[in-house]
Amino acid sequence: MSNEEIRAAAIKRINQKRAFWRLLGVFVIVMIMLTAIWALSGAGYYWPAWAAFGMGVALLFTGWAAFGPGEKPVTEQQISDEMRKLGDQ
Repeated sequence: MSNEEIRAAAIKRINQKRAFWRLLGVFVIVMIMLTAIWALSGAGYYWPAWAAFGMGVALLFTGWAAFGPGEKPVTEQQISDEMRKLGDQ
């Protein structure tokens, strides 16, 4: 990978990490609000769990993109192999 490609990958990773922390903040604020509404409305069945589940899935995927193993660069060998496969069809 060239320096430009490494720089682009680093910028992408930084933006993904920022998006994760931003989403985590939104998650916490929304859950506090929903829990307050739930508590003030009688505190029966804890329905905010459904919102927590949905937002948690989004948070999981955002976190995986930001802090997971990352994408491996495509090599020339992989490109050649794929071109050969396409040519055999």
